[in-house]
This record gives sequence, structure tokens and C-alpha cells, in this order.
Amino acid sequence: MNPFMRIALAEALGGMHTNEGGPFGAVIVQKTASPGAGPRLVARAHNRVIATKDPTAHAEIEAIREASHALGRFDLSDCEIYATCEPCPMCLAAIHWARIPMVYYGCGRVEAASAGFADEHISDVMRGVSSGSPVSSVQVDARECGEAFREWEQKPDKVRY
Repeated sequence: MNPFMRIALAEALGGMHTNEGGPFGAVIVQKTASPGAGPRLVARAHNRVIATKDPTAHAEIEAIREASHALGRFDLSDCEIYATCEPCPMCLAAIHWARIPMVYYGCGRVEAASAGFADEHISDVMRGVSSGSPVSSVQVDARECGEAFREWEQKPDKVRY
């Protein structure tokens, strides 16, 4: 078994056994630039949705937060993530935002769905192949809210991300 996936699995089982969250774990490793040196474990996390009462506390999100804190930056483009399950749409989006270029995952979404963790409907809504969303949205006050973007565009000390 891959040693990093073994750690992710241990995280998943640990969090599940302590009722902190579902059976999901993730680790982030930093690829090293020096010859002969292997990847370095930067963060390890498990699902903490139950413990935190936070629906976004998925293992991948928790690992990204921990890695960003440990490395002191939001750009994780020199890292890879190992997750015990194929990332859900939210986690995949966070992986994109963190610029992590490689995801290794254990189980797929079919196994997750059979265990009661289905995100197919969310994926379908995001891809535009499902018209039935339980979430409604209405744009309001775009002109007024656009002021923040206009100020951002003129901000001389902005940090792009």
C-alpha cells in the first residue's frame, strides 16, 4: 500500500472511530526539489463534519487548511494530495483553488454513494445537466456590490490569488 495513502486511511479510520466525521482521510505531501529527497508530509486530516458541526470540514479541506498554515501560503502547487475517496465537488474546487496539481484517491464516488455519501446530484447541477436544484439563487444589488470589485481593481497593494 502507498505509504501516504496508508496515513490517509489511518486518519479516516481514526476520525470515524471517534465519531468526528465520516470515513474520509487526506494527506498533503510536498514534492522536494533536491535530488534524492522524497516527498515530505505536510498535513494530515480526517473528516470533522460531526465534531465541528461544519458541513465544509471534509478531510481534503481540513488538510488544505493545515498545509497552508504549515507552509505559510495559499499556493500549494508544489504539493500533492492523497485522499481515501474521490474528492467531492467542493473539495475538488478547493484543490483547484490551492493549485494542487495531483490527486491520488482510493475509493470512487460509486463506493461513497453506496455508503450513503452521494454527491452525484451536486455534480450534475454544477455541470448543468440537472435542472432540479434544492438551492435557489437570485441576483440582487449587483451594481452596489460591484463597488468592492471596482475598489479591488484599483487597490495598489492587492495580493493576487
